[in-house]
Order: sequence, then structure tokens, then C-alpha cells
Amino acid sequence: MSAVTLSKSLQVALLQFHAGADKAANLKKVTEYITRALAHTPKPDLLVLPECFQSPYAVDQFKNYAEKIPDGETTQLLSQLAKKNRVAIIGGSIPEFDESDGGLYNTSVVFNPAGEVVAKHRKVHLFDISIPGGITFKESDSLKPGNKATVFEVPELETVFGLAICYDIRFPELAMIASRRGAGVMAYPGAFNTVTGPKFWTKFAVARAIDNQNYVLMCSPARNPAGGYQAYGHSMVVDPSGNVLVEAGHDEDIVYAELQRDVVEEARRNIPISVQRRFDIYDDVSKDPVVSAL
Repeated sequence: MSAVTLSKSLQVALLQFHAGADKAANLKKVTEYITRALAHTPKPDLLVLPECFQSPYAVDQFKNYAEKIPDGETTQLLSQLAKKNRVAIIGGSIPEFDESDGGLYNTSVVFNPAGEVVAKHRKVHLFDISIPGGITFKESDSLKPGNKATVFEVPELETVFGLAICYDIRFPELAMIASRRGAGVMAYPGAFNTVTGPKFWTKFAVARAIDNQNYVLMCSPARNPAGGYQAYGHSMVVDPSGNVLVEAGHDEDIVYAELQRDVVEEARRNIPISVQRRFDIYDDVSKDPVVSAL
């Protein structure tokens, strides 16, 4: 990685909206929300979209909205919007169809301000749960898991990022790998529901921030009054000390925050856990992992 962890302050915007069954309408809403966000002062350097922003969050529907990457219409739209507006975009996630293996993946694509794809993360940990008397949801009924940790840089932002999706946040190893490879920001597009959200959403964001002394960006869909899967909302930004800097409610919204330069380095310098780990006692999960931006 040639970029430093976070060498200049960044303005970020988290776009919290819900998706319906009409894909064209969903993509129109993406354009509208990006336009709104970029009208804000100060103008954002980075936009983050929610998980499953162009499709319903339903395992039996993913195949109907899946696209190839980077040739699909959603990827092309985000590329054009990034280039036109000279802004970096973490493109939430969409169902991806991989022609090489015939699989469907829950995939996030990142664009630099030139509209170029600089990273792609396939959700590593699929949300498969069955709680007696409660929720049953199995992404593996239609999706395949990714097979790598994702760490990337956007040189225009002078920042190294880690990227994961929703349920991935329950597995701290991905954030550990990213932070030990220079990431000062960990982004999680996610769609916790109204049961797991109130219990865990903020706790996980704060835990990943404190454990790795980095910023954490959590971008959720809004709750959908038309029914279907009900996301928790509450998109938020957490700083390296675990402070929630900004938090949305559950309705459609855009929230803004500044990631201040040198805050990550200061946190790591003041409490130097990065050099105090005891790999003579426990393993270093970042030693030989599968890591890639693309």
C-alpha cells in the first residue's frame, strides 16, 4: 500500500434509503440520493451506499436482480456518477452473477473519482440463522460466499480502507487484517433487521473501531414502509475511540461526518496495542491471509 492510513481529513456521506421491487426505480433513487449528498456543504469526498440497494433483501429474489460486474447496469451507473462528480463511491452491495462458476454473490464494488473500479468484496460470511420461535433466514439458499479479505486504497483520498458486508462484522478477523495492513477506515454496508439491529448494530461498530483503532462506517437501508424485509437503519460513523459521531434514525436519510486526519495515528500512538500484541502466545490472523482489492 502506497497511501498512508489517513493523511487528510475526509468528508463522508452515508446514503440511507430503501429499495423496492422496481429495479429501475431503485437506480433512479440512487442517482437522486447521490445528487442530494453532493449538494451538501462541505461536499463529500466519499459516498457510501447500503447493502442490497437495487433489490429487495430476499433470498428468493436475488437471482432476478443479479448482474455481471463490471459490465452490469448498476456498476456502469455508479462508475458514471463517480466520474461525473469526481467522488469516490463504496457501492453498498448488489447481487452479482459470476459467469465463470454460475454462482450468485452479495458483492460491494468501490469506485475512485475517475469512475474506475478499485475494489470488489464478496460477502464472506453468509447470514444463515434459524432461531426457534424467531427469525429464519438463509442466504446460502441462493448465494455463495466470497473467499478473501478486502483491503484497498484510494490514492486521491490518501487513505487505506477495509471493506466487508453486514454479517461479516461479527467476525473480527476481517477488520484485524485490514487495520494491520494499514487501513484507517473500515466500511460495512449492512442490513441488520429490527431484531438483531437494536441488540448488536452499535455494539459491533464500536467494538470493531476500538479493537482496531480506526474509523468504522456503517451504512444500512432505511426501514421500508411498503413491507418486506425491515432493516434496522441507524447508519453511523464511529471514531477510533468508539464515539458515535453521527447516527441516522430508521427513515430515509443522508448523514454526514468528517474523518479527521491523524486521529487514527494518534489513537494508535497513545495506546500502542499494535506493537504490544503477543504473537508468541496467540496467532496473528493477518500473517498469511487471502487479501485482495479485486
